[in-house]
Amino acid sequence: MENVFHVLQERGFIEQCTHEEEIKELLGKESVAFYIGFDPTADSLHIGHFIQIMVMAHLQQHGHRPIALIGGGTTMIGDPSGRTDMRLVMTPDRIAENGEKFKKVFEKFLTFEDDKAVMVNNAKWLLPLNYIDFLRDVGAHFSVNRMLTADCYKSRYEKGLTFLEFNYMLLQAYDFYVLHKELGCKMQFGGNDQWSNIIAGIELVRRKDGEQVYGMTFSLLTTSEGIKMGKTSKGALWLDPEKTSPYEFYQYWRNIADADVEKCLSLLTFLPMEEVRRLAALEGSEINRAKEILAFYVTKLIHGETVANESQAAARKLFSGDQGNADIPSVELKKEALGDGLDILTLLEVAKLISTRSDGRRLVQQGGILVDGEKVEDIKAMFAPADFTDGKLILKKGKKAYKQIVLV
Repeated sequence: MENVFHVLQERGFIEQCTHEEEIKELLGKESVAFYIGFDPTADSLHIGHFIQIMVMAHLQQHGHRPIALIGGGTTMIGDPSGRTDMRLVMTPDRIAENGEKFKKVFEKFLTFEDDKAVMVNNAKWLLPLNYIDFLRDVGAHFSVNRMLTADCYKSRYEKGLTFLEFNYMLLQAYDFYVLHKELGCKMQFGGNDQWSNIIAGIELVRRKDGEQVYGMTFSLLTTSEGIKMGKTSKGALWLDPEKTSPYEFYQYWRNIADADVEKCLSLLTFLPMEEVRRLAALEGSEINRAKEILAFYVTKLIHGETVANESQAAARKLFSGDQGNADIPSVELKKEALGDGLDILTLLEVAKLISTRSDGRRLVQQGGILVDGEKVEDIKAMFAPADFTDGKLILKKGKKAYKQIVLV
């Protein structure tokens, strides 16, 4: 079987390795237990986490054993990596609830039968720790001077790094030590912002057990211009359909820039790289076919084939101008709130398509607003109950943003 290191490398996942040649050899000759940690700071995973899930899936497909670590203990402190402010402290019950939701997503991509993959929670060994014993047993191996040079602390240092956060690196390092000792874990993977924490874990295992373990980080999902992907007008692009509708999820990938097609197909699908390169090479209007394939494939992976088909059908109706009963994002408007009618700017506010009324005026005056397919050019235009077909009114902003107002 092909070495998964080459697969990850060809698809553009790998950013940094601690011992590249040794890792390559290890992944090529034996089944390796590895782990990736997920702190359940929200009740859903987002698209940034999906990169890590894809890594686990690729590795398992090549015979390696994923350990999905739920950070039930570390979440109670908060990881300072990549942040300029302190995370909110969460209750144990909320952390546990979030962790259970994460498990349901992992099970879509990983096989857990016969211990081919395992899920563990670091609350099991972190919460019972005796602080004095931990300081003597683990803290003695860390240099404060060296820790302060880590990127994960630099961004917080000037504004005030709390001692609470300062402990995070020690706890993550201890996770690696425990997983190595109890489950034979030899590798830790993570986003590029986890590099310092991974190095700390490798060093702790070396100092306490005298054994070599390894680390690898992956690129963050960014556009060709270096801007982080996965942000929408509502915030993060969530994997939970209750937080980001499947239609909105599909549309996000359908509307990416041409230059980002190859990267997204490589990282977010299992399509062979020959097909990825063929699709990415399409030009002009043909590249839209590649975007459709990307959007369908990723939506299918996350939400299932039936939902992906529904989202694609809805999107095609909108692009063709057939707005029929397309399953586009909707907002409800009470009939009494509509009264005899509302002006276009108020409707745009109801639909949350504009941030300010001045923004709405500009869009209308520039011809950027359509209602049921007709351009609205008067900022005082009114829409009465009779204008709602079957109780619905479809607003379009620009070329790609749609919202359906439903009377209730």
